[in-house]
Amino acid sequence: MTGMPPPTDPLVLARHVVRGCHKASLAVTARPDTPEAGAAYASLVEVAFGHDGAPVLLISTLAEHTKNLLVDARCSLLFDGTAGHGETLTGPRVSVQGSAARLDPAKPADAALVARYLARFPQAEMYAGFADFSFWRVAPARAHLVAGFGRIVWFERFARDVVGCEALAAGEADVVAHMNADHSDAVELYATMLAGRAAGGWRMTGVDPEGFDLRQAASGDAVRIAFDTAVGDPEAARVELVRLVKRARATQADTAG
Repeated sequence: MTGMPPPTDPLVLARHVVRGCHKASLAVTARPDTPEAGAAYASLVEVAFGHDGAPVLLISTLAEHTKNLLVDARCSLLFDGTAGHGETLTGPRVSVQGSAARLDPAKPADAALVARYLARFPQAEMYAGFADFSFWRVAPARAHLVAGFGRIVWFERFARDVVGCEALAAGEADVVAHMNADHSDAVELYATMLAGRAAGGWRMTGVDPEGFDLRQAASGDAVRIAFDTAVGDPEAARVELVRLVKRARATQADTAG
C-alpha cells in the first residue's frame, strides 16, 4: 500500500521496486561436485544496495549459495514488489542478473557498502564479525521488469550512473543521523502518510540519488520513498525531504478533515 504513485520511467520504476525490497530470491548454479551440478539453486537473502542500485549481501561460506558463487559468480536476484496487489501477477517484480564478488571492507568504497548494509540491518552487526560471513556486491548486468500484464521490459543496464553524486555519498550518514535525531516526526509521516504504513518506530536507514529508505525495527517492515527529482548532494536531498514532508502533512490534514 502506498500513498504515492510509482515512478513512470520503467528503469526508475525497476530500481524503485528493487530498493523497496529488504529480501530477495537468489538463484545460482549448483557447483560440479554436487549431485545437482549445473542446475539452478535458489535461496532467500536479505539485501541492501549501493547508491547505484547494486545489491549488497551478507552471506556465510557455510551456505550452499555461497559455495556455489565461489565456483560460478553468475547469479540472478528476484525482487518481489507485488505485496498489496489483490491479483499478484498485476504487481511489479524485477529480476536482476549479474556477477557477485566479495567486498574488502578495508577499501573505502567497499566499507561504504558495508555501512549501508548494517544501517539497513543493524541486527546483522553480530554476524558481520564471524569468520565465515562476508559481504558481497552483485554487479548488475541485465534486468527484467514485469509490472503487470503488457508491462514487460528488459534493461541492458540496470545500475544508476552516480558520477556527480559523490557529495551525497559522503554526507549520507550525517543526513540520516540528522533526520532520525531531529526530525523523527517527519520520518514517521513519510512512512504513515506517504507509504500507508502503521505508525511507530520508523527510522531512516539510507538516502541515495533517487530516494530514501525507512525501516520499522519492531516489524522489520521496509519502506522506499522516491524523490520527485534526483539529487546529488545533501542540500538537494534536504530540499526533496522538505517537499515530501509538506506533502505528507497535507495528506495528514486531508485525512483528519
